[in-house]
Amino acid sequence: MNNISIFKSKDIDLIEKEAVYNGFFKIERYGFRHKLFAGGYSDIVYREILERGHAVAVLPYDVKTDSVLLIEQVRIGALDPALDKSPWLLECIAGMADGSDDYQQVAIKEAKEEAGLDLDNLTFMMSYLSSPGGTTERLYLYLAQTDLSRACGLFGLEHEGEDIKVHVMPRTQAMEYLEKGIIDNAATVISLQWLALNLDKFKS
Repeated sequence: MNNISIFKSKDIDLIEKEAVYNGFFKIERYGFRHKLFAGGYSDIVYREILERGHAVAVLPYDVKTDSVLLIEQVRIGALDPALDKSPWLLECIAGMADGSDDYQQVAIKEAKEEAGLDLDNLTFMMSYLSSPGGTTERLYLYLAQTDLSRACGLFGLEHEGEDIKVHVMPRTQAMEYLEKGIIDNAATVISLQWLALNLDKFKS
């Protein structure tokens, strides 16, 4: 196998960085040069990047019943009249870290706000860059082992415009929704697949 050349941050020459929009989200324009695989440097490349900070998602799991909790809420970014798909998505509990690097505490706070859950047994699954060609956002994913026997209801913070419905379902049903494309948002897909790959660790 050929050796893989791994460039580092120092191999990017940041020429300029300018804020071009600052509303609900922030957009900055980067001008940079970078090292080339064939040697030398590129011309200056300009890119607009969404600066929204990092986020956290948590998948509550009841090992006794092999069930998961997902929330349903409208996502305007999923609205596409050309597709016969609802913009109300089934998702993991999630929220912005708002500058905090205590991602586990963010997960605990969001679970209380969005599903009325009190979580204390969290396992870090992984983190990933959501779309590094256009945003700096990284998502931190957690699995929460908890009793879901009484989980139900409507939640969300009114001042944030949230309208959230809690769904508890067998894990196998959630996986079926994933396979059928009913669940198609990245954090939830990755979290369910991670649980499927690591299920024996929690059932043993």
